[in-house]
Order: sequence, then C-alpha cells, then structure tokens
Amino acid sequence: MHLYTMRSVLETAFEGTLEQLADIGYATVGVSGRFGRDATQFRRVLDDVGLKAVLEHVGYATVAGTGLQKAVEDVHTLGGEWVVVPSLPTQMHTPAGYREAAAAMNRAGRVARESGLGPVLFHNHDADHKVVEGEVLYDILLNETDPEYVGFELDVYWAAKGGADPRRLFVEEGPRFPALHVKDMAPNGDFADVGSGVLDFAEMFETAHRGGVRQWLVEHDSPKDPIATARNSYRHLSRLRY
Repeated sequence: MHLYTMRSVLETAFEGTLEQLADIGYATVGVSGRFGRDATQFRRVLDDVGLKAVLEHVGYATVAGTGLQKAVEDVHTLGGEWVVVPSLPTQMHTPAGYREAAAAMNRAGRVARESGLGPVLFHNHDADHKVVEGEVLYDILLNETDPEYVGFELDVYWAAKGGADPRRLFVEEGPRFPALHVKDMAPNGDFADVGSGVLDFAEMFETAHRGGVRQWLVEHDSPKDPIATARNSYRHLSRLRY
C-alpha cells in the first residue's frame, strides 16, 4: 500500500489506520508524508503493527540538492530500500529539463547505492509520457540514466493515461521497475479501486517479472473511503497470480 491513499485517515488516526492495513493483509508500505513524525517515530509505529516501509517519496529539489544525504539516512531509518522522486517540476518538462534530471538522479543514485540502499527511483505521471519537441520525455530518463543508480516506480494508471503500455516497458526495458503503483482506472478515466476499473492487471502482470517488479503498492489518489479501497483492492489482488 502506498500511504498517499490513506492520507486523510492517517491524519486523524495514524496508528489505528496502519493497524487496519496490517489486519487486511498488507505487509509493506510506501511512505509519502510522515504526519508530523520523524523517521524514527514513524518506524516505531510500523514495527508495532507489523508493517515494513520499502520506500519513501522525496521531492526532486531535495534529491537533487543538499537534502539528499538526510533523505538517504531517513530511508535507512525507516527500514526501506529506495528513495523515490515523485515528479519533476513543471518547468522541467522539456527534453533539456529531463536530461538535467537524469544527470541529477544518476548522481543521487550513486550516493544512495554507496550508502547501501537501492537505486533512486522515479515515479511517473501521464505528462512524463508525452512527446515534447519530438522526444518522449520518459524515454529520456530510461535512456540517459544508469541502471545501477536509477530505476523506476511505475504507476500503471498514469502510464496508461499517458499512452504507455506497462507490458511493453517490462519486456523492452528489463528489470528497472522494482516497484509498482497498482492503481485502476474507471471507464471515464477517473481513479478506481483495484479490480473495479478497466485495467487488465492479470495481463499486465504476466510480464512483470521481466521488469524486475518486487513491490506491488496499491494506490488510489482520491478514495471516498480509504479503508474500503484498501480492503477491496487487496481482495482483488489476492486472487491474481504474479
């Protein structure tokens, strides 16, 4: 479970919400905001309820700047493996901007790896898959980052929304996708609980092993009832083979 899904209930019932996720059956979480807690305090609650953090979303400016070392230390404290860049600033959405980001993430990924973490990951949105000045922006990151230092947390909803095919990415790009955001799409293009929308996860997951997927993090950007979304999505995924 990516905890952005649960942000509204975590604000008011932090420990109880995490405990409910564990009771549903979730084992791992992605961290996106700590709700007034430092990494040590956050980790303590996760340990108490039996959940493990595998990654944390950290803003691009931090990863590309002087805050990187602290971010790396915090992911170690949380017990995770990856620092994840959740998006790039809008003003960087040009080929030149993505090349700048690729270079910055290569540098950050080297620091992360030398500390004992995995590569820095990049989380996509639909705009990352657009063609700008004749180039697919996401392809720039794929082609100009070092697989040793940079990987990808593929959000399958945003990939599909942007016209990309996760199955093709897994096959053609190989094991650069250790984490997924498993997010469904309603027929009208809105967000949906996993299994209630139009994305064919069973078909998509047939090639996921070729993409190196190790973490399958449920996400819904605006659930009406986050606990129900967590339960419904887990129930559907538990019936699939992947």
